[in-house]
Amino acid sequence: MPPLPAPHLLYVTDLAYPARGRRYGDEDIFLTSRLRRDFALALCHPLDARALLPAFDAVVVRNSGPVLHHQEAYDAFRAHALATGARVYNPLTGRADMAGKQYLLDLTRAGYPVIPTVDDPADLHLLPQVAEYAVKPRQGADSIGLAFTADPAAHLAAARQREAAAPGALLVQPRIDFAYEVSFYFVDDAFQYALYAPDPARRWELEPYAPTPADLDFARAFIAWNTLSHGIQRVDACRAPSGGLLLVELEDLNPYLSLDLLPEPVRDAFVNALTTSLRSFLG
Repeated sequence: MPPLPAPHLLYVTDLAYPARGRRYGDEDIFLTSRLRRDFALALCHPLDARALLPAFDAVVVRNSGPVLHHQEAYDAFRAHALATGARVYNPLTGRADMAGKQYLLDLTRAGYPVIPTVDDPADLHLLPQVAEYAVKPRQGADSIGLAFTADPAAHLAAARQREAAAPGALLVQPRIDFAYEVSFYFVDDAFQYALYAPDPARRWELEPYAPTPADLDFARAFIAWNTLSHGIQRVDACRAPSGGLLLVELEDLNPYLSLDLLPEPVRDAFVNALTTSLRSFLG
């Protein structure tokens, strides 16, 4: 019997996106060069994904940049994929960043170890008293629209006066004096590797990190909460002054992977895990 034809994947990326501290193009050139061993694969810009989607078995959304820069095109792509049952990887059922920042509020209310987050001025008293607060858009990414203020109530009121923000459009968090940030990378529900930024001022100067069992329990709790059956996820956390970890972001749309920083065996293991996941996803 002849071998079955390789599944056709549409790989969505913006190779020219100027990501600060990250090389989107290099990472996706490497990753697609490896995936081509198992899949028939074509790359496209996010603005072209909706039109090209019907010709492929599945769409893999990778380093395509914040969808805020092409929100209308992304919304059309998403709506068409959901209406037609098209296979999109990561699946569009994610509850974290692909759905905005609402999850930070949900996790705060549910008592998860997350940087405390509110969206209503009436709830500001629920946050710890600190010298400065972070204010960010609910529909934000890549630090777009992030601001710091000592008076979040006045900041929210001024934003509403300028009609720059509808009620609930901005989130408020205490600015945490953390020791470092650390990211845990998963394929499906399987941990792959961890990287951290020893200097809080240099977010993308990353080094390998050896997680403790407690660290992995922390990260896995958020992977379980998100309930994605397949996909790449990155759990971003900070080491709080208390010594514990607090969630910063749960990236489930197109998390950058920093593959160039990994030892070759770890990088190979990640590619193998992704290939296995995609085959399972395609059935």
